[in-house]
Amino acid sequence: MNRHHRAIAAVFAVHGAVAGTLATRIPWIQDRLGLGAGVLGLALLCPSIGAFATMPTASRIAHRIGERTATRLLIAYWAAVLALPALAPAPGWLFAAMLLYGMGAGMSDVVMNGHAVSVERHLKRPIMSGLHGLWAVGSLAAGGAGILAAHAGMDARLHLGAVALVLLAAGAVAGRGLLPDQADADAPPPRRFALPNRAIAAIGVVGFCATFAEGASADWSAVYLTKVADAGPGLAAASYTVFMSCMAGTRLAGDRLVRRFGAAAVVRCGGTVAVLGGALVVAARGAVPGIIGFALIGAGVATVVPLVFAAAGNAGQTPGEGVAGVATITYLSGLTAPAVTGWAAGALSYPAAFALITCICAPTILLAGALRPRPARVPEAAEPPVRELRA
Repeated sequence: MNRHHRAIAAVFAVHGAVAGTLATRIPWIQDRLGLGAGVLGLALLCPSIGAFATMPTASRIAHRIGERTATRLLIAYWAAVLALPALAPAPGWLFAAMLLYGMGAGMSDVVMNGHAVSVERHLKRPIMSGLHGLWAVGSLAAGGAGILAAHAGMDARLHLGAVALVLLAAGAVAGRGLLPDQADADAPPPRRFALPNRAIAAIGVVGFCATFAEGASADWSAVYLTKVADAGPGLAAASYTVFMSCMAGTRLAGDRLVRRFGAAAVVRCGGTVAVLGGALVVAARGAVPGIIGFALIGAGVATVVPLVFAAAGNAGQTPGEGVAGVATITYLSGLTAPAVTGWAAGALSYPAAFALITCICAPTILLAGALRPRPARVPEAAEPPVRELRA
């Protein structure tokens, strides 16, 4: 792992740590402001709205100030706004803070993944899956620290403020080693609002399916085991930990698999594992088979989103524009998956809802070929200067 690889890996870990930290202190914020379930639900929707609205513009920012600078500034911005939700004195301020938090999350996500594609090109070997694995490790580690802080009764304003300062410093140190921008005078500027073209949309469909299964499983696995398998609170909560651990472990091993078998084969195999896991979840009526099923879903979809980002970064006019296109699609999937799962479970049943999720996983098997590297375009030979030769 060279200097540039270590730097972008640290940026991914910092990004994951910000997300994992806030998630553990939401109950404290709810109690402090006296929020009901409906108001809290609206507050938790604000980050997705902020991210979805601003992600398509991130590639333009990276083009204007440079990919390296944009990554450093936006990861610092997101680490800084981590403290804002705990400081909100009223629900309206909380909505604004969560919008700012989501804007930072989405834009920093796009530029750091775009920069990761540039580092991957520079190294001439796949690194994207491992970077996303380190994101999961950072999230799990920060989440564990947040659980300890909550258990100790630590004020979330102090906790989030201290973590924000630490992550700001870590991001600043990591930013020094990022790959310098490679100036390309012939590269066209990204569009002001980058929506996916046809090639990127096909890649995005694969990401949509995997993200849908990931979001639904992460949010509903504990509830599913409680309602269907009659699992106790501890065993039900363990399903999320197992799910995330399998995702992180598979992502950390994903780069070696891609080097050996190729991105399309890895995604196709992962989709098959996720479908088998979904079928086991639907059929299971015991806690242990259900946890194994969710573990298989986590392992199956783990490498899909990193490889989707890598493929889109290479398919777009610039890495940032390609990543922004598929990120818009995957965030839409993550935004809708928990709600659709809940509606399906309420209208039909929990097994029927996860049967739907299993069917949504299936296209990742059929469309995995969209992630194959595209052959480089060979420029057409210039016509001979006929008039000059005649002269």
